[in-house]
Amino acid sequence: MSKPNILWICTDQQRFDTIASLGNPHIRTPNIDRLAAEGVAFTNAYAQSPVCTPSRASFLTGRYPRTTGARQNGQAIPADEVLISRMLADAGYDCGLSGKLHIAPCKGQVEKRIDDGYRVFHWSHHPHPDWPENEYTQWLASQGYAWRDVYPGPKGRYAYPGVPAELHQTTWCFDRAIEFINERRDSPWLMSINCFDPHHPFDPPAEYLDRYDPDSLPDPKFKPGELDDKPIFQRVDHDGAYGGMLLAYSKMTPRERREVTAAYYAMIELIDFNVGRILGMLDGTGRREDTIVIFMSDHGELLGDHGMYLKGPHMYDCSVRVPLIISWPGRFKSGLVSDALVELVDLVPTLLDAANLVTPTRVQGKSLFDICVGDADPHHHKDYVYTEYYVGQPFHRALKEVPLVTMARNRTHKICVFHGMEVGELYDLTADPNEFDNLWASPAHRDLKMDMMKLCFDAAILTQDPLPERTADW
Repeated sequence: MSKPNILWICTDQQRFDTIASLGNPHIRTPNIDRLAAEGVAFTNAYAQSPVCTPSRASFLTGRYPRTTGARQNGQAIPADEVLISRMLADAGYDCGLSGKLHIAPCKGQVEKRIDDGYRVFHWSHHPHPDWPENEYTQWLASQGYAWRDVYPGPKGRYAYPGVPAELHQTTWCFDRAIEFINERRDSPWLMSINCFDPHHPFDPPAEYLDRYDPDSLPDPKFKPGELDDKPIFQRVDHDGAYGGMLLAYSKMTPRERREVTAAYYAMIELIDFNVGRILGMLDGTGRREDTIVIFMSDHGELLGDHGMYLKGPHMYDCSVRVPLIISWPGRFKSGLVSDALVELVDLVPTLLDAANLVTPTRVQGKSLFDICVGDADPHHHKDYVYTEYYVGQPFHRALKEVPLVTMARNRTHKICVFHGMEVGELYDLTADPNEFDNLWASPAHRDLKMDMMKLCFDAAILTQDPLPERTADW
């Protein structure tokens, strides 16, 4: 059997509930809807971290953040970690990337690469011209545009028009992917598209922003007073995301909050348009049936839910649950919606199975391949999912506490353990699916809390690094 091509589309900071055909009546995503109709949509897919670097290092290796060592943003993945792109390149794949990678520090510096297996590497961490090495802004300049000419800026607003669609970084990422796919080659290929959107700032093209009326959108899900018995980090972020620095729910009007939602949806609609472009290209060139297409995100976005924006040491579903669709016409099931609990670490063994390659011992994920081909129960994969957040410095200048959080979630409950602190979160997801009511300190839920704490502890132990392998009895 010939090995499939792989088109891997990973957006940045896109929450799970942003696909029209999967339940959002306010957004337009016809091309992602089509992808779901032609493949398997996993509606309970969880990232292994609510922030970029640990999540990306995790799903690119099939290993948990505590295992890869890339546990927080600003920390580099160790050079001996092996990405799926390296595994596939070693098996004869031609591998390319456009957009961000973000498995190494890139504040004030260009991300340093390990032996990642990518032959083509169109690097653009984000569209703003912070680095001369940003290939997207180099391309803009080659087209005769300066950043100040195409980007009007916020002008005091939380959501505002940004770069026109034809010059947008999202469009540029897909253009580079189309060029790569159209190269003449005899080998199978992997193309990884990593656009920066819908990551903040909330600045879609004007023509997309105009399609959404903020007054027709619902308010964020926030229960007044719900943060009173939750970890201090949430109350800090209520008054300004990222430890008090950015969007502050408490200082925004209801209209401004809905404007942010409108802009966020508009950014996703631009992504959807480009998904349609590349699917059309695959159709038109006869490659669609030979290509696995993955659509996913690295983590979610609070978007005003629980009175907060952006991301942080917060394990709500809107932060760690992401869209995940996998399509391979003729091989994988079509129109299958799986509500099984799955994790992004499961993608590496899934792709290795699809390429008929052996999964190394170091990989910790569990393949989704049998669900995709219809040989396994689509409603059960794992008993629970496990997510981690580690930051090595205080969250805010007025706090001495350092947020070190592990989360375990099963079908009915979720626990978030704040290590080294006497606080935490416990939710009954059947009675309280919005995660408003923290049961951590409830005497009536003491036994449940103990059971879930054991689950979280077991998850931490069971995700220990399988390397080095045991090779003898002593």
